[in-house]
Amino acid sequence: MAVISLGGIVVSQSIRIAGDELDEAIINYAKREYKLLIGQQTAEELKLEIGSAFPMAEELQAEIRGRDMVSGLPKTVVLTSEELRVAIEEPLSQIIDAIKATLDRTPPELASDIMDRGIVLAGGGALLQGLADRIRDETQIPTHLAESPLTCVAVGSGRSLEEFEVIHRTNRAAGRNGNRRRRR
Repeated sequence: MAVISLGGIVVSQSIRIAGDELDEAIINYAKREYKLLIGQQTAEELKLEIGSAFPMAEELQAEIRGRDMVSGLPKTVVLTSEELRVAIEEPLSQIIDAIKATLDRTPPELASDIMDRGIVLAGGGALLQGLADRIRDETQIPTHLAESPLTCVAVGSGRSLEEFEVIHRTNRAAGRNGNRRRRR
């Protein structure tokens, strides 16, 4: 998470929770609640098909297949989007807590800008249904999905590299000006 202003990072926080941890939470839920072993790919498909971070107008369900932990035989279970929300609640709460902590460390003069412009979600995790609604509900700040969440991080990084020399010159000039002021 980061608060960006005037082309620079003002406040940031990094946590090691993303799509893989959500998948792992789904795998553990299936084990715990249904004694069903499922793989990473099945958990990922479930997350994409019926996963949600916020209650949906119409809750969904999906049939999953795995191996029964008791008999060792193949088994089919029907999971709902409500169950998946329960399954991914812990990692989602950690993500939201990190967002709140980042906002808490944001300088007050930028807080009004964030309230006006909102939070922008980027990356694959931003595609989880209802994530923007959940963050909006918990922070009371408008939350939007980036125009192209899967590619915008890579595109932005590429643009930064293209502008690296300009940024580097600006930072060097700011450093020299700061040194001149200190000497006086």
